[in-house]
Amino acid sequence: MKPTGLPIADTKQTLRHAGRLAGQHKGQLITTIVLYTLASAAGLGAPWLLGVLIDRVTTGDGGAINAIAVAVAGFIVGHAVLSGLSHYVSSRFGETLMARLREEFVRRSLALPLATVERAGTGDLMTRSSRDVSQLGQVLRRAAPETFVCLVSLLLTLGALSLVSPLLALVALATTIPVLWGPTRWYLRRAREAYLAENATYSQISENLAATVEGARTIEALRLARQRMETGNGDIAASYKAERRTLFLRSILFPSLDFGVTFPVASVLLVGGLMYSADMATLGMVTAAVLYINQAGEPMFMLLALLDELQSGEASMGRLIGVGPVESTEKNRQDDRDRTGPAVDATGVHYAYSEGNDVLHDVHLTIPRGERLAIVGPSGAGKSTLGRLIAGIDSPRRGTINLNGQQAHSLSLDQLRDEVLLVTQEHHVFAGTVRDNLALADTSADDDRILAALAAVDAAEWVRALPDGLDTLVGSGERSVTPAQAQQIALARLVLADPDVLVLDEATSLLDPRAARDLERHLAAVLSGRTVIAIAHRLHTAHDADRIAVVQDGRIAELGSHDELVAAGGHYAGLWRSWNS
Repeated sequence: MKPTGLPIADTKQTLRHAGRLAGQHKGQLITTIVLYTLASAAGLGAPWLLGVLIDRVTTGDGGAINAIAVAVAGFIVGHAVLSGLSHYVSSRFGETLMARLREEFVRRSLALPLATVERAGTGDLMTRSSRDVSQLGQVLRRAAPETFVCLVSLLLTLGALSLVSPLLALVALATTIPVLWGPTRWYLRRAREAYLAENATYSQISENLAATVEGARTIEALRLARQRMETGNGDIAASYKAERRTLFLRSILFPSLDFGVTFPVASVLLVGGLMYSADMATLGMVTAAVLYINQAGEPMFMLLALLDELQSGEASMGRLIGVGPVESTEKNRQDDRDRTGPAVDATGVHYAYSEGNDVLHDVHLTIPRGERLAIVGPSGAGKSTLGRLIAGIDSPRRGTINLNGQQAHSLSLDQLRDEVLLVTQEHHVFAGTVRDNLALADTSADDDRILAALAAVDAAEWVRALPDGLDTLVGSGERSVTPAQAQQIALARLVLADPDVLVLDEATSLLDPRAARDLERHLAAVLSGRTVIAIAHRLHTAHDADRIAVVQDGRIAELGSHDELVAAGGHYAGLWRSWNS
């Protein structure tokens, strides 16, 4: 199934979120605004004083030349100091916002249902967490404060020009707005869509690259290297085309900006010269006006040029905050909830990975609290799919699944994980200590509880034998653990998590049969009183269960104890005979 991509926030949502985020740091925001305003105001003093100086010299009044020169130097120094301080404060402000956005993005990503990530593809999430975060960081550190500086400088400069000569200020506006309005509007109507498309191509590159790396051995065995290279080349070609699109937009915008900032200077100089000839303005006024409009040209050009970075940053921010709503951290487990119903109650469940192709058909299954149920059946029958639905990874297309009396889809993610956990044969050991890896399940667990959980899965002995015991660093770049040891760490996590309902999907498949059987017996003792649903191919797991559900072609074909199903002589009896032959 082709990844569909994660949601993207629209412009209104992005701007509203940015405003709310900035409002949470009003002190830094106000300080930044005040300093930039003062810096911009200090930069206006020198052109005005130079105009006064020229008028004094032309009229023969040179008495105040030294004082004016000192004042000009003072304004220049003040502007430099305030600008430096402004950049420092705004950089700190930008880093603060960036840190908050990163934290929010991590919370949003962890709150995503696994099914959503699988449908979208991990490449999209990888690109958002790397390239989009990097682009947004550049905007918050540089483009956003620079845009504010340019805007304030432009407004103050035009105000100062109006004070010097309202007529010349009108000339400047009349020769600027018509020239820049058309190209800027044309650019803004196309830029966001173009940058979103560009970022989407990077997501596709990451998705296919990750799939190629993960399946490297299979690709080599089946000689699919050329096919994967062609796929990669196609992704790069699509990215090249998307970047050509954004480059085309910039190639239209920037030349227009160059003309838009030079034409007003020439116009003001021409009209100013005519006014001076007609004794309508002094030479100092014309000089100050030309200096002001020339000074306004730089922030005007920068302001419009920064639109490119702002559009890219806005697209990246939309991709980051569009990942999903942040789950409330205040939704805790409700241990006092009425638990009079069964642990799991599936009624009329249908499910399809693709529309029109159901893999589960009208499944009805009630599991009392504390029961150990084994789900068996041939490969592709729908066993793992049923386990995913019970664990809340996916939702039924039709029908309902209740956990302890509440519909699974109505529970928050935190509540759902308190109720049920799914453990599969795919396990991940995070970079860190053994203790860190286990404490993920319960941050309040002390060493005694951690060691007890390890003992429950027959892992305490080899963990104690590590060079630093629980403090031994494992994971990427550190001490490696075997697949079987990684599986034991994952199972020890679930002992610490202590859920009400536990779904084991071939959770002991990486252990040899004898070790797996011993481990399952240990787990059965530790998880006594918990509801355990074991999806298994090894029938000794089913033999030890209270009841067995046989899944055949997406339906519950048989349901009963081991002895009952063997005596019935149906599907399970045939599987049991094959297993023991």
